[in-house]
Amino acid sequence: MARNPEPAPVRRTRPKGERMSEGQSAAGKGKYYMISVVAKNYGIHPQTLRLYEREGLLKPSRTEGNTRLYSEEDVRQLEVILNLTRDLGVNLAGVEIILNMRRKMEQMQTETNEFMKWVREELMQTNHEGWQERYEQALVKLPTTHIVRSSNEG
Repeated sequence: MARNPEPAPVRRTRPKGERMSEGQSAAGKGKYYMISVVAKNYGIHPQTLRLYEREGLLKPSRTEGNTRLYSEEDVRQLEVILNLTRDLGVNLAGVEIILNMRRKMEQMQTETNEFMKWVREELMQTNHEGWQERYEQALVKLPTTHIVRSSNEG
């Protein structure tokens, strides 16, 4: 009587701090992993990775022989996709929307940081030059205002 072996446990994501097995590396551009290595380390079928690429969720680079190579950034993106689909039950259309929103939020954060840097530089310049000189150069001169507090009588 043949005994059915128990299936190997599937690992959802790579534990933090654990490195994937060494992949190919391009000079000065970090490590790259072939599709079979990524699929094995994350317990998914290579066709799933190909589907994610077809759907535009992953964009692995290619060798001259057209072999897919996944960068560390691609692997991080895959971990997000797997978290959303497996752990949170989000479908691929939802994953696409979430990833696009994340990209837009990162872009907005970058723009906000650049704006805040500019404001700080302007304030430093203004403090250094003095308000009077900046007031003299202003295109629109505002009269000084007094703050009036209203009392809220109950």
